[in-house]
Amino acid sequence: MASGTALIYDDEMRNHKLIWDDPICEIEVPERLCSCYEQLQGYNLIERCTSVPVREATEDEIMLVHSSDYLEIVKSTEKMKQEELRKISADFDAVYFHPTTYLCAKLAAGATLELVDAVMLGRTRNGMALVRPPGHHSQRNAANGFCIFNNVAIAAKYAQKKYGLERILIVDWDVHHGQGIQYIFDEDPSVLYFSWHRFEHQQFWPSLKESDYDAVGQGKGKGFNINVPWNKVGMGNADYVAVFLHVLLPLVFEFDPELVLVSAGFDSGIGDPEGQMCATPECFAHLTHFLMHLAKGKLCLVLEGGYHLRSLSESVCMTIKTLLGDPLPRLSGEMAPCLSALESIHNVRAAHKTYWKCLLHEGTTPLQDLSTRSHLTGKVEPAQTPQEAKKDEVIETDRFLDQHMKNIASLKSPFRIAVALDESDSHLLPPSVQIEKGTDAKELRTTSSVFDSKLLKEEKVLKMLAFLEKIIKKEVTSGLATSPVVSESLAIVLKHCSSLKVQKVLCVFVGDMDMKIDLEDGKVLLINISAKQLERSNTKYNIFLHWKEKDLETTTFISALTGLILPVAYSYQPDLTVVIIGQNQSLSQNGISLLISLLQGLAQSQVLVLIQESESKLLQDVIKLLMGDFTPFLGNYTPASKENVQMLTELRQQLQQEWKMLQCSAEVSSAEK
Repeated sequence: MASGTALIYDDEMRNHKLIWDDPICEIEVPERLCSCYEQLQGYNLIERCTSVPVREATEDEIMLVHSSDYLEIVKSTEKMKQEELRKISADFDAVYFHPTTYLCAKLAAGATLELVDAVMLGRTRNGMALVRPPGHHSQRNAANGFCIFNNVAIAAKYAQKKYGLERILIVDWDVHHGQGIQYIFDEDPSVLYFSWHRFEHQQFWPSLKESDYDAVGQGKGKGFNINVPWNKVGMGNADYVAVFLHVLLPLVFEFDPELVLVSAGFDSGIGDPEGQMCATPECFAHLTHFLMHLAKGKLCLVLEGGYHLRSLSESVCMTIKTLLGDPLPRLSGEMAPCLSALESIHNVRAAHKTYWKCLLHEGTTPLQDLSTRSHLTGKVEPAQTPQEAKKDEVIETDRFLDQHMKNIASLKSPFRIAVALDESDSHLLPPSVQIEKGTDAKELRTTSSVFDSKLLKEEKVLKMLAFLEKIIKKEVTSGLATSPVVSESLAIVLKHCSSLKVQKVLCVFVGDMDMKIDLEDGKVLLINISAKQLERSNTKYNIFLHWKEKDLETTTFISALTGLILPVAYSYQPDLTVVIIGQNQSLSQNGISLLISLLQGLAQSQVLVLIQESESKLLQDVIKLLMGDFTPFLGNYTPASKENVQMLTELRQQLQQEWKMLQCSAEVSSAEK
C-alpha cells in the first residue's frame, strides 16, 4: 500500500490579486495561501509531507472541461491593462482578472493534476493541493464566483482519461454550491458529486433552484448528484458529521469509488464571513478520516474557499495532520443536529431512495417546516455584509481559536501500538510495534487485587493492563491483545479503567458475550453485535444488535455502522474505545477491520482491541490498520436484508431521544417537530 502525504504549494499563485475596489471580490486574497503555509510550518507539518512540484496544466487538459473559446478569453487577459481587465471581469459573476490570472489558473489546475498522478501512481497515499484561484463554480464557458478553471472537474476528467477510472467521488464541503461541477457531471453516472451548501431556500448565492435537495442529476446521471442545502446559518460539528454518517457514507460505500476528490472549501468553518457557520477546525479532521476509508485510501483534497485566515489555516492543518495519520482530537460541542439539519438530511435521503440500494428498505419520508421556511417572507438579506461581519468576527474568532487550538493541537502522535501476543504470533508484528516485554507484576497485582481473578496470574493479562495505562497516558496510541477468555479480560480492563479514573469507555463487543457488566452510571456504553438472538431489553448504555452476515465474501454491515453504531458512538464521545472480538463472531474479516478503523476517529484515536485466541486470523489485518497501513476492501456491495434494516429502524426509533444523532435516519418524533 502506498504511504506518505503529498503537499503541493507554489508562491506563484499568490500573484493573482484584485487591483481595483470591489466589495464582493476583495475577500479572495493572496494571504489565503501564505497563511495556510505559514501555519503548516508552525506545526512542523511541511517536513512530514512529500513535496510535489507544481506544473502548468496544458491547454488540452483545460479543454477536458472548458471550451476553446473560453480558454482564449482567459488567455487574452495576460496582456490587458487595468480598465480592460475590469471590463472583462464585469462580464462574469463575482470574478476578477489580473495579468497573472491565466498563469495562476494554469498552475492551480496543473497542481491538482500532479496530485492525482502522485496518488494514482502510488508515489503517495493521499495529499492536498493549496491552490488559487479556486475552481468549483467555473463552468464550461464562464468564470464564476472567484473561479477561473474548474480544477477538480478537470482532475476527474483527467483521471478518467489517463487511468481509465469508472467511478470517481467528488465531495464539495465548501459553503457555496459548486454548481460548475454539478453542471459538468449532471448526466454522468461515473462521477458521484456531493455538495452541502448554504442555501436558505434559494436566498443565498448562487441562488439556484438546482442547488436544492431534489436536484439529483439528469438522464443516466440521476441519483449521482447529491445536494444538501443548509437553510439557516450556524451549522456546526454535529450537523456536518450527521450528514456524512446518514447521507454520504451509505451512498458512497455502495458506489465504491476508485478515487476521491475533495473540493475543500473552509468557508464552512467557524468565523468565516461568507459561511457564518460554526464548525471548528477539528471537524474537518473527522470528515477527512471518514473519506480515507474509501477508494483504498486514494484521496486528493484541493483548496477552494475560506476567507477567515485563522480559521482557514487551522482547518487546513487539521486536515493535513489527519492525512498523515495523526490521532484525531475530540469534537467539541454537543453532538445533536439542529432541526433544520434534520429536515435537509431527511429530504435528501427521501429524494435518493429510488436510486440507491442502501435506502431501499429505509422509511425515508420528506420533512417540512422544521427550519426557517415559515419565517421567510420574500427575499432575505444577510444580517451583515461580508465586510461588516469580517470586522466583527475576526477578532472574536481569533480569540476563540487561540484557546481552542491549545486544547487540541497539543495532542501527541506516538505512531506506536503496544501488543500482548503469544510468541507464536510475534512474526506478524512490524518493527514499529512496541512489544510489552517486562511488567512490574507485583505492583499491577496489588493495584488489581480487587478483581480476584485467575487471569491475573497470566503474564499476558498483566502486559495488557500495563499498556492500557500507556494508552490512557497517551504514551502509545493503541493496543492489541489476545485472550482465551475475552469477556473476563474485558471485565478486568473496565475495572482498571475505573481505577484510572477514565470517565467514559465505549465497548463494542462482536460475538457471544457471556457476562454482565454494570452499565447504569454511563461510564461504560456497551454495543453487543451478535448472531445469537437474545431476549434483551435495549437501554441507553446497553445496546444489543442481532446481526449475522450471510455471505462473508461481502459485507452488509455498513448500514449498521453508519446508521447506528457511529451515530451513537459520536453522541457518547468516549475517552477510550475498546473493541472485543469474541467467540462465534459473525462479521466478515473486512467488516471487523472497517469497524475498528472507523472507531479510531473517537477518543483521540485511543483504541484497545481484545481478540479471542481462536480468532487469531484477524491479527495481521488489525495490526496493520492500527498502524494506519491498511484500508479494508469491502468486496461487492450487498445491501442489508429487509429484516436487518427493520431491526435497525426499531432501534433508532427506540433510542433517538437518548442519542440525538440517530434522529437523522429515524422518524422524527412529534416532540421534536
